[in-house]
Amino acid sequence: MKTLQRLMVWGVVLLVVSIPGLAGLCAAQKLAITMDDLPLNGLLPPGVTRAETTKNVLAILKKRHVPPVYGFINARKLEGNADGAEALKLWAAAEPVGNHTYAHMDLEQNTAEAFEREIEENEPALELLARTGGRGDEWHWFRYPYLREGDTVEKRRAIRAYLQARGYRIAQVTLDWEDYLWNTAYARCVVKGDTKSIEWLRSSYLNTASEFLDLGRAQAKLIYGHEINYVLLMHLGAYSSTILPDALDLLKKKGFKLVTLEEAESDAAYEGDPDVGLHDAGTLLDQWMQVKQIKYPEHAEKPYKEIESVCQ
Repeated sequence: MKTLQRLMVWGVVLLVVSIPGLAGLCAAQKLAITMDDLPLNGLLPPGVTRAETTKNVLAILKKRHVPPVYGFINARKLEGNADGAEALKLWAAAEPVGNHTYAHMDLEQNTAEAFEREIEENEPALELLARTGGRGDEWHWFRYPYLREGDTVEKRRAIRAYLQARGYRIAQVTLDWEDYLWNTAYARCVVKGDTKSIEWLRSSYLNTASEFLDLGRAQAKLIYGHEINYVLLMHLGAYSSTILPDALDLLKKKGFKLVTLEEAESDAAYEGDPDVGLHDAGTLLDQWMQVKQIKYPEHAEKPYKEIESVCQ
């Protein structure tokens, strides 16, 4: 009987190893979710507030037991905006915050010195928000606007040295399907009451998310020879509270285990730096693909034109 039991166990092991994808489901891949452009990205439907959107997203994160999600803020959006200020207070009371520059400055279009001033100008709001949430100096994470780290190696090195001197860690991104594209389109479709187009937004969003999650994982294997811990870029916008439950379901279906940003970036992959000037290079994986001149796997493109034209 014991021999038979052993044979059955080994049979299961061989089955898991031999069926593509099944082995991956047994060891979930770690992924941290991050949110950019707080207090809000894109337009809002009429009657919807930034605070309401934030409250809804926070409720979903809590209900689904998602580990702490860093929200990267641009404090300029708070100027004369009570709704935005309330949204950030709500976020900071529940989740950590990080620096995304004061006004979402593009490093490629500005000097390193101007960019440094933008980082520093954002800090008073970060300090206040962190105290509100009782999080001390946890706000010392930095996310580059547009994921642009410098079109010259001199800029890249200067900003990295500046961030290191001020005690920052770079919140790199390794998975991104540009979810912000759907926010303003959703607001337009709500105004028109176009339910058919809203359903198309949902299907196109999830199809694109699935495609680029798979692409990112394929990139990691091409660059490192194996999968890594991932950091996902999302945005807090009008569509976030509507689509977030579906997005979380998709991540679970794909075999991801949600972790903190700190745990995700403990992976050695985040210690590397391409150390070159790049134009609009994208995620850390995109940067390495360009530097190493690795050909991209076949994949569907994002529906930019369709999203731009829907409900116009």
